[in-house]
Amino acid sequence: MAPLAITPADILRFAQDCAAQGVVLVTLTGITGSSPRAIGAQMAVASDGSYRGSFSGGCIEAAIVSEALSALAAGESRRVRFGAGSPYIDIRLPCGGGIDLLFTPRPDPHILDDILARLDAREPAGLWIKGDGIAIAEPGTVPAGWSDDAFCVRYVPRLRIAVIGHGEALVATARLARFFGAETLAFSPLADDVAAASGDGIAVALLETRTSPPALATDPWTAFAFLFHDHEWEDALLPWALRGPHLFVGAIGGWQSRANRRDMLRREGFDDAILRRFEDPAGLIPATRDPATLALSLVAEIVAAYQERYGGGAREG
Repeated sequence: MAPLAITPADILRFAQDCAAQGVVLVTLTGITGSSPRAIGAQMAVASDGSYRGSFSGGCIEAAIVSEALSALAAGESRRVRFGAGSPYIDIRLPCGGGIDLLFTPRPDPHILDDILARLDAREPAGLWIKGDGIAIAEPGTVPAGWSDDAFCVRYVPRLRIAVIGHGEALVATARLARFFGAETLAFSPLADDVAAASGDGIAVALLETRTSPPALATDPWTAFAFLFHDHEWEDALLPWALRGPHLFVGAIGGWQSRANRRDMLRREGFDDAILRRFEDPAGLIPATRDPATLALSLVAEIVAAYQERYGGGAREG
């Protein structure tokens, strides 16, 4: 089953795959009023009219494809406004706003390769878009957005959700995370959980002991969801997750389990500032009573944290 989310890397990979036949990279560079997409969002339009990404959820995509094919035929980049203030008076956005789009025909596939290799290695990346093509922008050296006559887009790795625990809640959360489009990892001490998750194509591993964390290099784009009912498994794993770089760390449990957990973390040397960032109990829906609702509650909170911090992948500022 295909993931729901279309990430910036998916769009760049489509552009890379279509490079030989001809493709146009379209970038959102300005907004007047409101817009469904953020500055830096992108589409890729192939010479046959197929595309990945969107800017309006379907309202003006046909016009954007037509403009992209015109730019591809001309072989020159162009900036076009749609909506309020546009010369195309018959094309309007339902929100009443306007968007500025930069059309870049035939982006260099070698540069796309470089950007995608960085994202696949879970490293941030950046792209300069200029009138004469694209170039690598080292992340952190320049802000996203316009700089003179070039526009910079910054990318971060895809959301990764590591689900650690056992039982139906673990399997349900891993399934939902993968269906959403997150890179999903599952770890359980139960062979039945490993079999159930691997049958759904989820990367899953068996936890051999309570004292050995998973072989996983953490990073700022990784979220941890702890779903143990036997909370003694958390004594080594939770401190490991909190000490490494992470987007989110959360766990489930009743009030007594939560009190015991916080006492354990204080004994491990975690101060109140860190404990305030630790989601306990995790999830947007309080007191869930079934695995599916718990999975929805957890994945929604994690995705909200990723969106708030990184805007889904392509960033401004």
